[in-house]
Amino acid sequence: MKESQLRTRSKNLALKIIAFCDEVDSKKGRSVLINQITRSATSIGANIHEASYASSKADFINKLHIALKECVETEYWIDLLVGSNCFSEEKGNKLLQECGIIRRMLVKSITTAKSTRSA
Repeated sequence: MKESQLRTRSKNLALKIIAFCDEVDSKKGRSVLINQITRSATSIGANIHEASYASSKADFINKLHIALKECVETEYWIDLLVGSNCFSEEKGNKLLQECGIIRRMLVKSITTAKSTRSA
């Protein structure tokens, strides 16, 4: 796994989302959305970091797969936050673009790990 690029991107995404969430008014049920996106976005990097210390190849793949699922979930929350006018469309698109890059990197890492599983 390209540890530095994937870990750096996921950490930066989480930090950007945390910063954007700090700007959002938490009234009218929005705190639920803010909590959800913060959890899913920070979980991406946490699982990537955890994969670096996996106890087996299967554990490594599983951690990356969880990170992938969290990335997809984060994309969903971004869509909802843009749709509810918590995030501007411009901010949302930038975050979605970064999620897409991370998602593709995770898919590639999982595919590579699976293909070398029996090697």
